[in-house]
Amino acid sequence: MSDASEAAAHAAPHPYHLVPPSPWPAMGALSAFVLAFGAVQWWHGSTPLILVAGFLLVLLTMFVWWRDVMREAQIEKAHTGVVRHGLRLGMGLFIASEVMFFVAFFWAFFNAGFLVNPSVKQWPPANIAPLETWGIPFLNTLILLSSGLAVNWAHHALRQGDRSGLRRGLALAVGLGLVFLSLQAFEYIHSPFGFREGVYPSIFYMATGFHGFHVFVGVCFLSVNFFRALAGDFTPEQHVGFEAAAWYWHFVDVVWIFLFVWVYWWGS
Repeated sequence: MSDASEAAAHAAPHPYHLVPPSPWPAMGALSAFVLAFGAVQWWHGSTPLILVAGFLLVLLTMFVWWRDVMREAQIEKAHTGVVRHGLRLGMGLFIASEVMFFVAFFWAFFNAGFLVNPSVKQWPPANIAPLETWGIPFLNTLILLSSGLAVNWAHHALRQGDRSGLRRGLALAVGLGLVFLSLQAFEYIHSPFGFREGVYPSIFYMATGFHGFHVFVGVCFLSVNFFRALAGDFTPEQHVGFEAAAWYWHFVDVVWIFLFVWVYWWGS
């Protein structure tokens, strides 16, 4: 049998990718359990060693799992058009689930802000001095929106085959994301109210802090794509990993616009 005939005989009869047995889902579940168990122990005054171990295990699982996914795409050529569509759909559903977290925070904010909660008589409460809307929050809005434009620049450059523009756009987006996080940390340090000083501070820190965590995750996501771009991983036809990072970053942008308008502007 010729090589061509042998390859045809072993070709997949369908465009779907049947993933071989992998230890990473089980390792991911175990890592998440160790992380949660360590967090509970730490909150009850125990040593944080179990928490740190769980966190490191989660990072290791993410690394080896996504390493295998990239190997499937680049070496095994298993990511057909159908598979890439499924990956995009999965990322879209993941972002939709993340939206529900923020829906809960906004629901809590509006429940108090519209005085639906009978225990709230004034919004913001009389003992709370809200942060200046047009100071750091507005500056951070400009920074985050600019980073979204940088991601669009990188995406356009990638589709045009401009690898230099791809790298510059990603580097700029990552840099602006780090500036955003630095300014938010500065805002928290100099905030006139603490987390436990009532319903307004609690909702404020939960909503903006959870968003800040998403910005941190997005910066990590874009950084991985930056190093992958340096290695020449993406092509104009196949760059699902980059698209996932771009979608996630734009989701972070949109959530921040809602936070700025309703929490910082209207809520003050």
